[in-house]
Amino acid sequence: MKIIYDQEVDVFTIVLGPGQVTESDEEKPGIILDYDASGNIVGLEILDASHRLSDPRAVEYAVKG
Repeated sequence: MKIIYDQEVDVFTIVLGPGQVTESDEEKPGIILDYDASGNIVGLEILDASHRLSDPRAVEYAVKG
């Protein structure tokens, strides 16, 4: 998994795994889901991230057992 925040265009991207994006769908305004050829979600983009997230530059990661 890879998390990218592009401050220039204010887009927060989560890449879930390897796979070529073959289709994208704006599920809700400003929330884009990226799919591979099999229909699996391989990524998520949040547009205007600084208005939707409290701090798009900060990421918290936790593993629960």
